[in-house]
Amino acid sequence: MLISVDPASDIPPYEQVRSAIARAIADGELAPGTRLPSVRELAANLALAPNTVARAYRELESAGTIVGRGRKGTFVTPRPPSGAIADAQAAAEAYAGQARTLGLDPEDALGLVRAALGM
Repeated sequence: MLISVDPASDIPPYEQVRSAIARAIADGELAPGTRLPSVRELAANLALAPNTVARAYRELESAGTIVGRGRKGTFVTPRPPSGAIADAQAAAEAYAGQARTLGLDPEDALGLVRAALGM
């Protein structure tokens, strides 16, 4: 799996990492059960802060795409995410793209989603 982060991009680094891993899983490049690099290892390889990679991993875990197993590591889930999760992820990526096109600040875009979800 090859991940690159463009520091000049309007897309936050954690989102670049999250989407690259999600794409690799969806494309079958990362098979179910594959162990991912540790947060510190991937952060060092990408010259990012560990918290940046940790956030990407948390979001992937929340989506059911990966699972953390403590000291054993982080793995691609044994089963692909359900159709609903995959559909929601595609909708979220479309929304994120539209928000960027409109020039919305990421926090404002997230605030709109939270409001729509009644949070």
